[in-house]
Amino acid sequence: MNNPKIWLSSPHMGGNEQKYITEAFAENWVAPLGPNVNGFEEDLEKFLGNGTRVAALSAGTAALHLALVQCGVEYGDEVICQSMTFSASANPIAYCGATPVFVDSEPETWNMCPEKLREAVEDRIRKGKKPKAIIVVHLYGMPAKMDEILSIAHEFEIDLIEDAAEALGSTYKNRPCGTFGRFGILSFNGNKIITTSGGGAMACRTQEDKDQTVFLSTQARDNAPHYQHSQIGFNYRMSNIVAGIGRGQMEVLDSRVEARRKMQQFYTDLFANMPGVTVFSEPSADFYSNHWLSAIIIDPEITGKTREELRMAFLEDNIESRPLWKPMHLQPVFENAPFYGNGVSEKLFDDGLCLPSGSNLTEEEKKRIAEAVNRFFEK
Repeated sequence: MNNPKIWLSSPHMGGNEQKYITEAFAENWVAPLGPNVNGFEEDLEKFLGNGTRVAALSAGTAALHLALVQCGVEYGDEVICQSMTFSASANPIAYCGATPVFVDSEPETWNMCPEKLREAVEDRIRKGKKPKAIIVVHLYGMPAKMDEILSIAHEFEIDLIEDAAEALGSTYKNRPCGTFGRFGILSFNGNKIITTSGGGAMACRTQEDKDQTVFLSTQARDNAPHYQHSQIGFNYRMSNIVAGIGRGQMEVLDSRVEARRKMQQFYTDLFANMPGVTVFSEPSADFYSNHWLSAIIIDPEITGKTREELRMAFLEDNIESRPLWKPMHLQPVFENAPFYGNGVSEKLFDDGLCLPSGSNLTEEEKKRIAEAVNRFFEK
């Protein structure tokens, strides 16, 4: 294993991040407030449009927690959550003392199945536990079927939260992901399409919700000359230094989306003549994915090979790949949570693999990936 490592999704700086950070140090804005925080929020609001208001926070997980708090989720409540996702989508439900109710995926977008969502909502209501919120995820940047999901949320008057942590730059029917629900969650973790090294944001439909988010994220300090608190608050605000990285990254966001989509096309071309391998793609023109991570499904009955065998072959060449998210209803920590599904997410997990998708992959690295794939399938 002498080859340098090819990462799944590594940070990709644009060049101007240091300018904003230097300005923050020069002006002594080394705090969870300042011109970079305001500027980063304004950049995101402009990018998302639709009157969206944005609060910059310490993590996407923090944003999701505050969204649940503002939806009134408390101990003993239930919250519906997409099962096929990263644990950060579900953990904040437990922070609130509530119970997650997991819903399976549908096979086109790999996101929350509207039919199973309706089944879950109606069954929980029959059981006397109307859910307080619905958390839908735009998995790997692929938009969920928002028309159907929004219709159910509105019908039953349940707040919808969009986990768009992986979907900045993705759109559904030309509207940005993160702007459909009452709250949208963004992440700027080191592996995301743009990064602040760590950080996140809350997209809100109203200025009132944004103001409340900022209030709660800064320890819920009342308007008084002394420190007075009438509500429980949190230390979740983004710092001015971190926001400076974000401002530099926003300057290159469009090019990062373009580069990720080109990587997905690279894999579409690579696997075009390989029966039994399906590249994860948009089901119709209504869906526009940033393709934060490109992924494939390998049918072992057709190929005679498994996704795990391909993952190990990549590993031998120092190429990082990863199984799809293990569904939350299969996780030991949530083994007793209710689940509504028919096996779609389990099958995706068994046969799916995420491939190197970084916007900074070189032509030489792409060549190594292609050679590793061809060697594997020619055996």
